[in-house]
Amino acid sequence: MSARARLLTDTARWFDDGHFQRTLARRVACNTASDAGPALEALEGYLAQEINPALEGLGFTCTVLPNPVAGNGPLLVARRIEDPSLPTVLTYGHGDVVNGQDAQWRDGLQPWALTIEGDRWYGRGTADNKGQHTISLAALAQVIQARQGRLGYNVTVLLETGEEVGSPGLRELCMQERERLRADLLIACDGPRVHADKPTVFLGSRGGVNFTLRLQSRARAYHSGNWGGVLANPAIVISNAIASMVDGRGRIRVPGLLPPPISAAVRTALADVTIGGGDDDPVTDPLWGEPGLSEAERLVGWNTLEVLAMVAGAPERPINAIPHTAVAHCQLRFVPGTRWKELESVVRSHLDDNGFGDVEVKVTMAVPATRLDLANPWVDWALNSIRRSVDKTPTLLPNLAGSLPNDVFSDILGLPTLWVPHSYPACAQHAPNEHLLAPVAREGLLLMAGLYWDLGEPGAAPWPDNTARH
Repeated sequence: MSARARLLTDTARWFDDGHFQRTLARRVACNTASDAGPALEALEGYLAQEINPALEGLGFTCTVLPNPVAGNGPLLVARRIEDPSLPTVLTYGHGDVVNGQDAQWRDGLQPWALTIEGDRWYGRGTADNKGQHTISLAALAQVIQARQGRLGYNVTVLLETGEEVGSPGLRELCMQERERLRADLLIACDGPRVHADKPTVFLGSRGGVNFTLRLQSRARAYHSGNWGGVLANPAIVISNAIASMVDGRGRIRVPGLLPPPISAAVRTALADVTIGGGDDDPVTDPLWGEPGLSEAERLVGWNTLEVLAMVAGAPERPINAIPHTAVAHCQLRFVPGTRWKELESVVRSHLDDNGFGDVEVKVTMAVPATRLDLANPWVDWALNSIRRSVDKTPTLLPNLAGSLPNDVFSDILGLPTLWVPHSYPACAQHAPNEHLLAPVAREGLLLMAGLYWDLGEPGAAPWPDNTARH
């Protein structure tokens, strides 16, 4: 048996003996919700009491840094330097979760306790992101042990505690700590696989711009019988403004919000990718979105304009009155090449040209889109490593359909970025009954161990100088 095969056997036994389960249970029990106002003591405690000891035991030097944006959770930078002349891999995760939504979990489940029912391991953070960074760090520990403490490369771990609220301070910290975070490659674990049974690699993420359309027509509501027909209804105006931007089948009608044509390389990568089909997946609509594209192209390779919420009047108790104001919270999900920085002016110009000059437009949040070149040598290296470890052909996505702070790593730190997710589309992240699938976690642990092993194989990994130095 080769040393690599022995590593995978020992790693599988470690999982089967319950070590991963016990570690994850302890971490899920930490209430590190950040989206209801950061609980700084809990966030700091997770890093200092849970993650630091585990990493220090592997030879890391750990530093918990205050968030550059006051009032937000801290960040952990941990470094394991075998030799400054060796290449360095950076890995990332986040210790915060969304609020527990305790009362909405079904009977027998609660967010802050790991509950196992068959292959489903329930608890807040099991899928997003405690389960995932626990897999990554456990795999690294297995490789360090298998190689008797010497990897042949350096490792930096960056763990934040504010990803669920937009990663405040992450960009600023990476700019301030650029030297400490200098690396040659990012390998990180977040997001879902395309299907539970298909190992997946994605190379970046779609971006997102949230924006609000608002129209206040007058100071108060007026009786719909006495004034209907002579007073403009802001709800109707907003609805028609939206309809001028995206049609009844979800096709974007504003040229300035469209991406460039899908490249041949992206089309090839997505040719065999199927969307949905899992037991808990919704049924997709074959007629929704840009015509002429496959479902994978519409989801991963194109832009979508969504209405996230709308309100006018009092939906919980309607009255016979013309509302005085209407608001729609909208979002553009977009791929690289989109003019996303110009969204407010593009939408403003479109609304003016279509007779909706009174509708206000305000951008409220924006995350850039990123995508590693599919021809980058790290891509084939990662796919081949995963294939060797789990005897499956992994799915390659040019980018995740959702958004992640990947621009921090690709743009600020200048790294090639490989994301290897260990959850699946129906994991209920951000919702009640969030769960991790044990077979996916076990397989994820093996393929991550294989990746960390192969990074240290002399001449096997495409480091900048094409060597793995020992």
